[in-house]
Amino acid sequence: MNTIIRKIGRTVKAWYFRNRYHLRNVHKTVYFGGPSKISSDLVAENNVYIGPGALIYPHVTIKSFTILANNVSIIGGDHRYDIVGLPVGYTGRAEMKRTTIGHDCWLGAHSIIMCGVNIADGCIIAAGAVVTKDTEPYCIYGGVPAKKIKERFNSLVDLERHRKEIKGITIDEIKNRKLKYNI
Repeated sequence: MNTIIRKIGRTVKAWYFRNRYHLRNVHKTVYFGGPSKISSDLVAENNVYIGPGALIYPHVTIKSFTILANNVSIIGGDHRYDIVGLPVGYTGRAEMKRTTIGHDCWLGAHSIIMCGVNIADGCIIAAGAVVTKDTEPYCIYGGVPAKKIKERFNSLVDLERHRKEIKGITIDEIKNRKLKYNI
């Protein structure tokens, strides 16, 4: 009974946030941890989690099974700073570039992703990192500015097996695998 009540509560909460932020391009399975500031043009695929306190600027796409921890920001690139003779506050705004967060990514708490950056599939971004450049797939990044720390999997065999096993995975299959690994 409690499981059913929690599931209904999650569904209602997700519906509330999708409507509150006018998110028309967000899959119904996207879950919001709490209030955030999110541009209404956000595109988010299935089973994405957006933690409380997120700040997401326009032109952002988040692909399936990605987690944004609390206070993740996808920002920047909005003020021009290269016009001689004008203070930066009076130079206007540059055109916002598209930012893409790939499938199966995890963005740690208080991480900052600069607009126009592409986070490749499978990346993990450490808490507090500032990502200023595109990342390589299935790598872990951290620091200010973020640098590659290591690869997510120890071998190409593990990487290929992971890619194959999560391709088209369903929630029921995830639950079964969690049982298999006692998670």
